[in-house]
Amino acid sequence: MKQADIVVVGGSAAGLTAAITARRHYPNKTILIVRQEEQVLIPCGIPYIFGTLEGPQKNLIPDAVLEKNDIDLLIAEATDIDREKKVLHTTEDQVGYERLVLATGSRPAMPPIPGFDLQGVFAVVKDVEYLSALDEWLETAKDVVVIGGGFIGIELGDEINKAGDKQVSIVEMLSHCLALAYDEEFCCEMEKVLESRGVKICTATKVKQIGGSGRVEKVVLSDGNEIKADTVIMGVGAVANVDLAKSAGLSIGLTGSIRVDRTMKTSDDNIYACGDCAEKISFFGGRPSPLKLASIATLEARIAGANLFGIRRENVGTVGVWSTAVGDFALATAGLTEAMAEERGYDAVAVTIAGPNRHPGLMPGAANTQVKLVFERNSGVVLGGQVMGDATAGEIINAISACVQNRMTAEEIAMFQIGTHPALTASPIAYHIVNAAEVAIGKMRKRC
Repeated sequence: MKQADIVVVGGSAAGLTAAITARRHYPNKTILIVRQEEQVLIPCGIPYIFGTLEGPQKNLIPDAVLEKNDIDLLIAEATDIDREKKVLHTTEDQVGYERLVLATGSRPAMPPIPGFDLQGVFAVVKDVEYLSALDEWLETAKDVVVIGGGFIGIELGDEINKAGDKQVSIVEMLSHCLALAYDEEFCCEMEKVLESRGVKICTATKVKQIGGSGRVEKVVLSDGNEIKADTVIMGVGAVANVDLAKSAGLSIGLTGSIRVDRTMKTSDDNIYACGDCAEKISFFGGRPSPLKLASIATLEARIAGANLFGIRRENVGTVGVWSTAVGDFALATAGLTEAMAEERGYDAVAVTIAGPNRHPGLMPGAANTQVKLVFERNSGVVLGGQVMGDATAGEIINAISACVQNRMTAEEIAMFQIGTHPALTASPIAYHIVNAAEVAIGKMRKRC
């Protein structure tokens, strides 16, 4: 039987980060990662396998980081946990532990659509061999339908479309693609970009059936329309992989994920959980949050890894920060959109500022950028923000996230001390975040 002070089940974003964090905080402990995969994919890079990266082998997390951090590796499936004896059972060996971290991730959601078992129907499975088979299949595909217009769906659709010899359609049951992540005006702009690149968008309709005789031939929609298809890819989200936790008798939360406290400890004092398999609590009001993102997973992993032998960090709740890009066009969100804030009962004030992200606007690389901030009227606290523009949106939203997480007010953001440069940022006179805060202050005062 193997023995390690810290055993981590899962070697993707959460598992690897938990192990590295544990090494930094507990340099004298032995650490072992147990994972099924010979090679681990970078989760957020999966859509780009089918276009930009030209295959799964260019989207891997290198194992050299394990040796660098003195972390051992066992390639095996974890099958059971003997909590009393503190032993993890695997298909290769038994492993004793002092502390166990579950980072078992998630699986693709597979809605019970008739025809989902036809040849040519795929899910977004985080497995090199599976995605290699999909990549090979797509070489001869002509009519591809992606079910789900969220991040994965639109990025997959656009990447597959780059081949130029396929008709790609995205089917979304909500009124717009990305409707769960952005306000309507942002969603509409992304749909325009996708359509300008040749992707067909079908919204406000469900998939009634995937038709074909043994192999996919069409997708039948709830509105009666049909889409010709030789390939269907399910991109409708993910569900927590909690099989191991359930069999061990750990408490499962309201969202179907492993229940954890703010230190990422489970119902067993010696077992922690992080990433897609762990339940999330929203930063806004403390409700359970369904979000599953690599950025959230690594945050939770840094909390879990630090707390294994004494509380050093606590989770303040999931803010929700994400971005997506199609070509040179990017969208990003942090915290609550205006629609989300109103749904949760906030008296929200929203302000949108648009202008170039360089100064003057004729500087090389300048792009029109739109920033929308949402504030709570009475306190002036920022609840969230959205950005529309080029690649700089990804870092602008991180600055907005810091404001949200620190509950900064419009007045504090208006007094933000910024560094600017003509080739790097918007003008200090027209800096989007600061000006949005100034306008919001005015709107809130008018109500008084």
